[in-house]
Amino acid sequence: MIGEQLASLERGWRDTLAPLVSRGELVDLESFLRQRMSAGLEVLPSREQWFSAFAHTPLARTRVVILGQDPYPTPGHAHGLSFSVERSVDPLPRSLRNIFRELEDDLGIVNQHGDLRGWADQGVLLLNRVLTVEAGAAGSHRGRGWELLTDAVVRRLAARETPTVFILWGNEARKQAAVIDSRRHCVLESAHPSPLSARRGFFGSRPFSRANDFLRAHGRQPINWALR
Repeated sequence: MIGEQLASLERGWRDTLAPLVSRGELVDLESFLRQRMSAGLEVLPSREQWFSAFAHTPLARTRVVILGQDPYPTPGHAHGLSFSVERSVDPLPRSLRNIFRELEDDLGIVNQHGDLRGWADQGVLLLNRVLTVEAGAAGSHRGRGWELLTDAVVRRLAARETPTVFILWGNEARKQAAVIDSRRHCVLESAHPSPLSARRGFFGSRPFSRANDFLRAHGRQPINWALR
């Protein structure tokens, strides 16, 4: 199940993640997912969207990583990119509304929908620490093995010479700062944009302008955070 999907990814991500399968490190995760789905529980996002973040943002093109926690547990929201929803979703999830509020305060940009594929296609890897969740049960798939996979992704990106921006939102994401060399890369940490924590350091953190300042300073193209 997971192995087949990883095999279909572009070479950079495939070479990064396939060894986890060959070494058997994802066996427990796959068993857990099969058991939950066989029990009739709704696992979000849909299976074909679990690796959408990698499909939209190839390894070689990744300039910015936005690392969250786990997908939205509301059916119809999660579609494989952290914090993103389909264009038709209205109202937006509260975390995304807070992200857009900070973007407007930071750069004056007002976005009219929540489909963040426009960011992903520019090289913003929209990744959660955990790639699935059960409907109505936030955090229900934490500690089941996804972290092994996303840890490998962060380590691979951090090992590159290419200067990269890591935006770490929330305590689970911030744990990854320990494996990133901040002398080579830009590490922007803050509280999660959730309504429960956004006022404890997310608002006012200016991640969008700071990311672009770093990219420009290192001769890389900045991100256009305005969505069409």
